[in-house]
Amino acid sequence: MSILHNFVFGLYPYIALTVFLLGSLVRFEREQYTWKSESSQLLKRGNLRIGSICFHLGIISLFLTHMVGLLTPPEIYHAFGLSSSAKQVMAIVGGAGLGSLCLVGLLILLHRRFAEPRIRAVTRMGDKILLLWLLLTLLLGLASIFVSVNHLDGHVMVLLGSWAQHIVTFRSDAAELIVDVPWLYKAHMFMGMTLFVIFPFSRLVHVWSGFGSVTYLTRAWQLVRPR
Repeated sequence: MSILHNFVFGLYPYIALTVFLLGSLVRFEREQYTWKSESSQLLKRGNLRIGSICFHLGIISLFLTHMVGLLTPPEIYHAFGLSSSAKQVMAIVGGAGLGSLCLVGLLILLHRRFAEPRIRAVTRMGDKILLLWLLLTLLLGLASIFVSVNHLDGHVMVLLGSWAQHIVTFRSDAAELIVDVPWLYKAHMFMGMTLFVIFPFSRLVHVWSGFGSVTYLTRAWQLVRPR
């Protein structure tokens, strides 16, 4: 096992999560006026609605299904009669559908950012890099589906899940589990982990506000009285 492999898949996940959490907190405390999605709706509506819906629905669903799929031990889904092979088929079908939905939305948003002169003029370099990074990460994930269909026994999927579970439980042998996993999966994993590093320094921070808005459902009514 090379030193680089051990760093990327043994130590880098903790670096990424640390930057993700502490960076988000520092930005919220020090730069709250930059805490926004910076929507281009005021410049031009066009196909923003359909692109935004497809992208957000796709990427949020992909994130949640990745979390559940990777962090669920085999013993749990085996107890419900679901084999590793069947789970991998479900992951392939679900990933292809959600990934395609996300890709359609992302391509629409990219077209707006790069093709519309007014929107392109106010788009910062960081936004362009972020969108292209998301695109490459998504394409690598979709490409891995074609590799997955060649080994439907679920073995690689179990290894990837074991790696994630060893990471969150702070076990030092996590990187060893995926030494022989195809490079396409590793590239997708590296790109995905780096998104957590980019997160606090980009418009992605507005995701926190989306989750935080749920708390408004339990807040008391605000009473407004005339003078």
